[in-house]
Amino acid sequence: MRFLGLVLIAAVGLWPQFAMADDSERRIVVSGEGVVSAEPDMATVFVGVSREARLADAALQSASEAAATVLARLEAEGIESRDIQTRGIGLSPQYARSNDGSAPRVTGYVASNDLMVRVRSFDRLGAVLNAIVADGANMMNGLSFDVAERGELEQAARRQAVEIAREKAEVLAGAAGVTLGSVLTISEGGAGPAPFAADVGMMMEARSAVPVAGGEIDVRASVTMVFSIAD
Repeated sequence: MRFLGLVLIAAVGLWPQFAMADDSERRIVVSGEGVVSAEPDMATVFVGVSREARLADAALQSASEAAATVLARLEAEGIESRDIQTRGIGLSPQYARSNDGSAPRVTGYVASNDLMVRVRSFDRLGAVLNAIVADGANMMNGLSFDVAERGELEQAARRQAVEIAREKAEVLAGAAGVTLGSVLTISEGGAGPAPFAADVGMMMEARSAVPVAGGEIDVRASVTMVFSIAD
């Protein structure tokens, strides 16, 4: 009898753990993604200057002078200093190969200066691009669009993500013949606009404002929600 009592006590002591383990399995886990589209109101463009010369210092000086001219033009166009950043300065030799198998010889040097420019007035983008190309910029390495005020768009995307996740949970609960309970946990996977990148080639000449079509960008948010099962 004493042995039986110990077994019963041990079983009673373990019962809450079994119940908790069982309850923890009665859950529905879903995810949802919200997407809100918006027209961009700002752009980031990657431009630069490239100059060649026979001597390295001459190439670097020429590229530096050209970059200074472009920077002055950007300032004249109303671009603030906080929106201009030097992203790289390069200097590399140019080689000439011979047909007789001898080693290549250095014939000159190419120097470059790359800039990242943020244009906050989207309507001015084409005119700004035209102006800096006219003043010496001869490289364009990328263009992306974005929105300046993200808060309201992100909040709308979050609300949409939660609604979608809840709808999924309700469908799953209904299909399984159970009642959806309360939200146990909710976590966010990320929110924010994905900048739209435009493929832009090298610009060598420009006679009028560069036409730019911004289209739309998507602001995304994702959530993961865990619901209890009520019955």
